[in-house]
Amino acid sequence: MSARRRRRHSPEQIVHKLRDADAMLNAGKDEAVVLQALEVSESTYLRRRKQYGGMKAE
Repeated sequence: MSARRRRRHSPEQIVHKLRDADAMLNAGKDEAVVLQALEVSESTYLRRRKQYGGMKAE
């Protein structure tokens, strides 16, 4: 089993990733494919969506 290194992202990076996720979902991609592309779990995605969903990146 390989141990993946934990990454810390700034709020700007998170907002950018959420915007990318929206674009992929609107293009018709499956949610599982989007989560794999962002390299996050579903719970992390939902938590970040709840916390950073209405923010804009500077």
